[in-house]
Amino acid sequence: MFSTTTKNVSRTFQLAAQLKRLQSTLVIAEHNNEKLLPITQNALTAAKQLGGEVSVLVAGTKCGPVAEEVAKASGLGKILVAENEAFNGFTPESLTPLILATQKQFNFTHILAGATAFGKALLPRVAAKLDVSPVTDIIGIKAPDTFVRTIYAGNAVLTLKSKDAVKIVSVRGTSFEPAPLEGGSSKVEQAPAGDYKQDLTQFLSQELSKSDRPELTSAKVVVSGGRGMKSGDNFKLLYDLADKLNAAVGASRAAVDAGFVPNDLQVGQTGKIVAPELYIAVGISGAIQHLAGMKDSKTIVAINKDPEAPIFQVADYGLVADLFKVVPELTGKL
Repeated sequence: MFSTTTKNVSRTFQLAAQLKRLQSTLVIAEHNNEKLLPITQNALTAAKQLGGEVSVLVAGTKCGPVAEEVAKASGLGKILVAENEAFNGFTPESLTPLILATQKQFNFTHILAGATAFGKALLPRVAAKLDVSPVTDIIGIKAPDTFVRTIYAGNAVLTLKSKDAVKIVSVRGTSFEPAPLEGGSSKVEQAPAGDYKQDLTQFLSQELSKSDRPELTSAKVVVSGGRGMKSGDNFKLLYDLADKLNAAVGASRAAVDAGFVPNDLQVGQTGKIVAPELYIAVGISGAIQHLAGMKDSKTIVAINKDPEAPIFQVADYGLVADLFKVVPELTGKL
């Protein structure tokens, strides 16, 4: 009887190994036609955890340098490149037919992208066209068909098993280490050709704000302000502190809604998800929607004059004090 049980367990492991080898994943690269954006490296790590061959689709106008960059990552299969003026602006309406044509040719079991504005606009459209349910903003992978994600503003963790033939998955970047772009030399080939022009939308232009500070989602140190800052002018206190720490500046939704700062600085459930080595929350009470966007930070420091503020429940270090006195003093000592 013991021998029979051992054989059954052995067959189960063999079957699981065979299924893992049959997996094939397509990662949609996010880039600016010149450089790969960091979220793609996080998605590559998640894709490798699924097992099987990992391919990358690089679509844009003149995106050859991006394909060469991602081809340096180890453990990848093919790099598919699609250069077409139709992809100017990376609109989901033009990229979706390309992804569908690629899926029809290669029959991937998984299609992954980062849980960014780009991924959130693109993947639901692809999932609808394939008649499957997307699995969004995952923070972990237990099996090729089983994923972990948060619900209720991060207050609960859900383990989800997808029965769809093709898994459409968006990846939370802060939950997966970035895959290094070295050690590999994957083959670069052309993606399926086609006429991908469409009349649904037209890309006109975009304006990027320039800053000497690090980008919010990839910064190692983040200084965020909330309603307690009282005005947009007072955010200069945080900018001065951030400059000393080489940090990015963020804000709570309350500060954004009050018009203190633009919404691209918002951290939280409806803003950006960050997980820096150091997160300094200044004048932020700590609503659950804000905590959902920063509670994975390695070290959290809270400065608030209210000792009962919820932010202190997640903070590693807390200072009950007037921020208008403490922050300039802290900046002066750095």
